[in-house]
Amino acid sequence: MNISGNTIFIPGATSGIGLALALRLHDRGNTVIVGGRRQERLAAIAAEHPGIHTVRIDTTDADSIDEASRTVISKHPELNVLITMAGVMRAEDWSTPSGFLSDAEETVTTNILGPIRLIAAFIEHLRAQPDATIMTVSSGLAFAPLRVTPTYNASKAAIHMLSESLRLQFADTSVSVLELEPPAVRTPLMPGHEDNESAMPLDEFIDEVVALIESQPDATEIQVERVKFLRYAEVRGDYEQVVATLNGTDPHGR
Repeated sequence: MNISGNTIFIPGATSGIGLALALRLHDRGNTVIVGGRRQERLAAIAAEHPGIHTVRIDTTDADSIDEASRTVISKHPELNVLITMAGVMRAEDWSTPSGFLSDAEETVTTNILGPIRLIAAFIEHLRAQPDATIMTVSSGLAFAPLRVTPTYNASKAAIHMLSESLRLQFADTSVSVLELEPPAVRTPLMPGHEDNESAMPLDEFIDEVVALIESQPDATEIQVERVKFLRYAEVRGDYEQVVATLNGTDPHGR
């Protein structure tokens, strides 16, 4: 993916990583369309950041995705980058259905069905472009699990494998697949996460992501240094220790 000269749609970008990345990509010479559910938040973003375009979209709703895709393609026919940013993260207690089922269903709908439906809505348009990119967003937790977020971990592992599979399917087309793999970043993804001292500051994360996109335009995965501790645990042979460190437990069960 080139760092500039694109027209980029980022659903789920009204806060956190999505909004920060949208603003930085706009500053680097891209046309950026931010998508989100709350019209008042979209209006505020447009007012605060002249040049950013907005469209209402609920990525848990197939009809909303279809309507938004038609709007985006109609207004921005040069669209060549889709970033499937929308996602939720919920703590779950799997000892009883009331402790996890509704959150698990919401997570699957948002984190897996959402990207699948988004790609379905845009793929024919993207394939018609001379150079296009689908950026998926997985997580370091796709490679090593956090105990309290089992469905989130599983959803991001699914996105990783989806990205790998689509890259094979689109190998002979104009569409490339780029997977962004964030570590823990200080955003409002979960309560208190913005103040988590062990998480990466948002600005530092975006700085490194943009630098990686610029220096590695042909990359298939965007990995900041902090995520490699999780991403390559199995390759290094220290997976058990990494999981224990991540969850604050003794790897030997003592």
